[in-house]
Amino acid sequence: MKFNYPNGKTVRKQTATYGNRGMTLEEDINLSNEYYVTCGKAVIHKKPTPVQIVDVDYPKRSAAVIKEAYFRKPSTTDYNGVYRGRYIDFEAKETQQKTSFPLKNFHEHQMVHMKRVINHGGHCFVLLRFAASGEVYFLDASRLLQFWHEQKEGGRKSVKKSEIAASGELVPCGFRPRIDYLSIVDKMYFDS
Repeated sequence: MKFNYPNGKTVRKQTATYGNRGMTLEEDINLSNEYYVTCGKAVIHKKPTPVQIVDVDYPKRSAAVIKEAYFRKPSTTDYNGVYRGRYIDFEAKETQQKTSFPLKNFHEHQMVHMKRVINHGGHCFVLLRFAASGEVYFLDASRLLQFWHEQKEGGRKSVKKSEIAASGELVPCGFRPRIDYLSIVDKMYFDS
């Protein structure tokens, strides 16, 4: 595929081949959450992104097209809800990297939010998918905060996959639920 930009520059887009094409991490989590709600196991939903719509075009009565919108404020994490009577809050991130996860995928305001959730007794974590292998890891937010602070003190700007595997848990993936992260929540927070 070839793109021609107004400045005359031409860019060719290469087609990537990855396992699980067409299915994003968020779509997988949303399907898992629907399953959990249907089974009566948990109530966890994706948080809406706060946007301010500025300009809308109505080409026909049944279809509005947003022409211009702005983020109202930085969002916190992707998901929250209740499981086994406890507050659950988590972020989902994906990388094409094969051996490490870049910390630049996270933002300072997300770290502040996760720390606040932990301080108030909520269960907070991240789900990290390595797209090339399709593996999803569960990492407690307190461990992510340690990696974040080490980076701020001059440490690595990414976390090695081996460190994530050692500090976290590989999440079982299947059909129903697609990503069974609650089995890891049970193991990490309830089965001790």
